[in-house]
Amino acid sequence: MKYKKLGRTGLDVSLIGLGTMTWGRQNSQDEGFEQMDYALNQGINFFDTAEMYAVPPTADTYGKTEAIIGNWFAARKNRDKVILATKIAGPALPWIRGGKSTIDKANILLAVEDSLRRLKTDYIDLYQLHWPNRGSYHFGQIWGYAPDFDKQAVEDNFIEVLETLQQLIQDGKIRHIGLSNETAWGTSKWLELAEKHGLPRMASIQNEYSLMARHFEPDLSEIALHEECGLLAWSPLTRGLISGKYLKGAMPKGTRLEIDPRVEHRINAQTDAAIEAYIALANEHQLDVCQMALAFVNQQAFVTSNLIGATTMEQLKSNIASIDLELLPDVLDGINQIRRQYPMPF
Repeated sequence: MKYKKLGRTGLDVSLIGLGTMTWGRQNSQDEGFEQMDYALNQGINFFDTAEMYAVPPTADTYGKTEAIIGNWFAARKNRDKVILATKIAGPALPWIRGGKSTIDKANILLAVEDSLRRLKTDYIDLYQLHWPNRGSYHFGQIWGYAPDFDKQAVEDNFIEVLETLQQLIQDGKIRHIGLSNETAWGTSKWLELAEKHGLPRMASIQNEYSLMARHFEPDLSEIALHEECGLLAWSPLTRGLISGKYLKGAMPKGTRLEIDPRVEHRINAQTDAAIEAYIALANEHQLDVCQMALAFVNQQAFVTSNLIGATTMEQLKSNIASIDLELLPDVLDGINQIRRQYPMPF
């Protein structure tokens, strides 16, 4: 395994991180335990979860993934072996704190205590804000996103949040903080206000990034690299689309998209064409297309950890093995050519 620094925290996190959101819905607790055992044995020390998980998010699955991880810690007695990240949900889900889940002082204090209880731990290594209160262009909202908000009110909220997180750090309940699904303006503002007011600094930003979704470039990637607020890349396989299993309207039984009632905005004719091109490129170079996609993310200088997820051990083992694959210049040239043809398929 390879390791990279998590911002300015001094922590070394595995370049491949373990995503967990299927545990409690697609995967049972026993399967989650098996994945964690294997990942840790392979040198993965960074696990990422969220209070919202498992997915698809529902009132019934809320908190289940954290509970499974907590049960694993209790059974294995190995909390000190894992750098644990979780997230507080932003507004939108009516079953979280009665639908009043704006990220503010009151909700942070409640959410942290609930996560600690479910995770059966007395500290969280990286506490992240799952999505901004003001909204963002993620989750298929890029075509209609308008940054129309009260700037002063947003900045006041940022300071309140940072002050609350500072107190939790002082109390020993969390150790470091990070962002998720943020914009370039938002990330810069969080860093600016932390420095100006002597408050905790965001160590990372967890955004979608893959061969198919490269919105992180070039602006956020520059911030991530030069402001030491690296990317934790989610959905590096584009929710499994890059494998080709959903091409031409296919919907295999039991897959994530088959059980998810939400409309999948990533599926369209452009996406299918891009996927077919990436599969052809992988075949040309005798590569597994999923490993090629993961290796591409692994090789980006601005990536701190590539968050993989799997529903089977076969998938997990193959995904982790991507750490040993280095894409050669001719493969990278092929990727660039496909990107120019399909720069933003969804």
